[in-house]
Amino acid sequence: MLSIVEGLLIFIAVSESVLGVLGNGFIGLVNCMDCVKNKKFSMIGFIFTGLATSRICLILIVMADGFIKIFSPDMYSSGHLIDYISYLWIIINQSNIWFATSLSTFYFLKIANFSHHMFLWLKGRINWVLPLLMGSLFISWLFTFPQIVKILSDGKVGNGNATWQLNMPKSEFLTKQILVNIGVLLLFTLFLITCFLLIISLWRHSRRMQLNVTGFQDPSTEAHMKAMKVLISFIILFILHFIGLAIEIACFTMPEKKLLFIFGMTTTVLYPWGHSFILILGNSKLKQASLRALQQVKSKGLTRVTELC
Repeated sequence: MLSIVEGLLIFIAVSESVLGVLGNGFIGLVNCMDCVKNKKFSMIGFIFTGLATSRICLILIVMADGFIKIFSPDMYSSGHLIDYISYLWIIINQSNIWFATSLSTFYFLKIANFSHHMFLWLKGRINWVLPLLMGSLFISWLFTFPQIVKILSDGKVGNGNATWQLNMPKSEFLTKQILVNIGVLLLFTLFLITCFLLIISLWRHSRRMQLNVTGFQDPSTEAHMKAMKVLISFIILFILHFIGLAIEIACFTMPEKKLLFIFGMTTTVLYPWGHSFILILGNSKLKQASLRALQQVKSKGLTRVTELC
């Protein structure tokens, strides 16, 4: 029987999931339609579409896994369900981190302004940087899958009420989880580095513009401040996502902590839905498309009301 707090957190998680699927579905749809309309495949369009798709899959697998562990933990005691979910989780989660890192790297190389020769060298070869990151994703998969297979074979699912607890020492399980997620941690580190460097570049540019322009608000400075706010919110949501994942992983060794697990699930889903709406509001193309969609929905709603009257 769920407590009131647990029920409230599950309701919040479900609401986040619905909003996340809608927001990311909208981003993917707009970019696909734009690609078909212009008959041109762009790198940023590919990243946006891949990021939105991976986030939808991430939301679905997090919620499915969470509801199974909360309401039907015995499902993990028979068959290979935990194996399939674990393999899907590795592919989807690492793909999501890769697309997020690629987006931050793309913006960093396109927008940032540094005089260092390494940055200038990378900036001139931006079309090669993303394929190299794709290679790192495949290497991460090759390293991760044997580790997850070993975890699943060494730590079998136990019997009784806590059927999704793995039978191995906590320290051993956490060590193996670090090895499984080493590729994700490296991509996450690269994501943080590029985001912080881009924020520094934007802050320096804003400072220069403020010193050169007095008496009125410069539109360029306003745009740079807005970009910094978007990046900072992106970093905060990304960190919360990792905290939520860490809580969920830790709860494998503490199946009695159901409230903590639900809190971790709610925190994990906060990033894929929250950042989708930040992207929509921060990207002019997505923002205009959302406004047009809202106007169409509003006009159709008024037409429907008029017909009923």
